[in-house]
Amino acid sequence: MIRLKTEDEIRKIRKAAKIVYETLEMVGEHVQPGVSLNELDQMAEKFIVSKGAIPGFKGLYGFPATLCLSPNDMVVHGIPNGQILHEGDIISVDCGAIVDGYYGDAARTFAVGEIDSEIRKLMDVTRTALEKGIAKCQSGNHLYDIGHSIQSYCESFGFGVVRELVGHGIGTKLHEDPQVPNYGVAGTGPVMKPGLCLAIEPMINAGGKEVYTAKDGWAVHTMDGKASAHFEHTVAITENGPVVLSQGGETIFDS
Repeated sequence: MIRLKTEDEIRKIRKAAKIVYETLEMVGEHVQPGVSLNELDQMAEKFIVSKGAIPGFKGLYGFPATLCLSPNDMVVHGIPNGQILHEGDIISVDCGAIVDGYYGDAARTFAVGEIDSEIRKLMDVTRTALEKGIAKCQSGNHLYDIGHSIQSYCESFGFGVVRELVGHGIGTKLHEDPQVPNYGVAGTGPVMKPGLCLAIEPMINAGGKEVYTAKDGWAVHTMDGKASAHFEHTVAITENGPVVLSQGGETIFDS
């Protein structure tokens, strides 16, 4: 069931999402050759706790860490370990936090030093696709307008749009209704209304759209071994259009 949020609830989601934004900013400063995934995870956990928030992923569904860290051909849900980052890698950093019982959720893909131009293009296209999806978050639009916008843009570059993993509603649970696919037919799906809060997260592959889950039951990889990029924001639909909650600066919900 889709539940619309009050302005007070959106303010709480905004508080959590802003801490996620700040955590990603901090982690991004430390993404460099020679750093281990465990180090990044430990930094993030200390930072979130220092802000008076609770790591949103740790313990959820049994996940053992604060961040999902997914390098190169790993799409999402990577468990931090002792792996060291190397020049030319990319890494998706997915983060959640809880404040006053409400979740914030966001992700970015970072380059580790200098990267291949085609991988840079994949990252740029995925980031732009997220922006295009957010632009469709207008009251009166249909939910699958979001995925249609993301899919049509990314496929125009020959990139694969993952089907098995989707965005989602967000609130007192990390994953709420509705599911938000990164593909779809424009003009279909539920009509979006003010108070709807969504985590929109295109997961886009340099090659085919096919993926598989590793033996650990968590990490999702591209089937063809090519790189994947992932960007995500928490967004509120308002009467005046979409408001990105997982970013810096002030919003109408900060008062």
